[in-house]
Amino acid sequence: MKLQVSHITKTYDSRTILNDCSCVFDKAGAYVLMGPNGCGKSTFLRICALLEPQNSGEIAYLDNGTALAQDITLKRRLTLVLPRTGVFNTTVFKNVAYGLRIRGLDHRAIERKVNAALDFVALGPKAGQHARTLSSGETQRLGIARALVLEPEVLFLDEPTASIDEENTGIIESIIMTMRKEGRSTIIMTTHDRDQANRVGDVQLVMKSGKILNQDLQSDA
Repeated sequence: MKLQVSHITKTYDSRTILNDCSCVFDKAGAYVLMGPNGCGKSTFLRICALLEPQNSGEIAYLDNGTALAQDITLKRRLTLVLPRTGVFNTTVFKNVAYGLRIRGLDHRAIERKVNAALDFVALGPKAGQHARTLSSGETQRLGIARALVLEPEVLFLDEPTASIDEENTGIIESIIMTMRKEGRSTIIMTTHDRDQANRVGDVQLVMKSGKILNQDLQSDA
């Protein structure tokens, strides 16, 4: 599945947030969108994830060259993880299982998928723990597990390591790099940290004042 962004603009109360943004995301791996806080990165992700409308321009998801209808079927193939993950007032396991239960999976499939996702983000031993007792870094990893268990084709990560400790930052970067090598999903993430972008990204994009300025192909690490 290919994402093609063409001449996107977005304004709030006459203030321009995105200004004629165009880009193509056409392969598995990690795309990293860099830029200072307030430059429009988060708005760009929400629009690409079909969670917020643009004022003009086009977002197109293409499958073998055919544009897909932007309906619930497509939206289920995309997942956005926010910088601060909200949790349900229950266990870690049940937080991750929630989306699968909504989709009607049976108990055995849910158990298998949730345990695999928790192990992947190094939270397996905390499956039975109450989610609200996790640290901020663990909570962010929980949010990533909740996204990964749905097996999205495109995973959006908005500042996934913002305001968390060095240990959890390292674990999350390792998760991203493993996904990148395995080709599990197309990852589109934002950061303001160029060193992090160099560590985890295949392709780097720079945003400034609502514009995407350049695209830089990185060699595999």
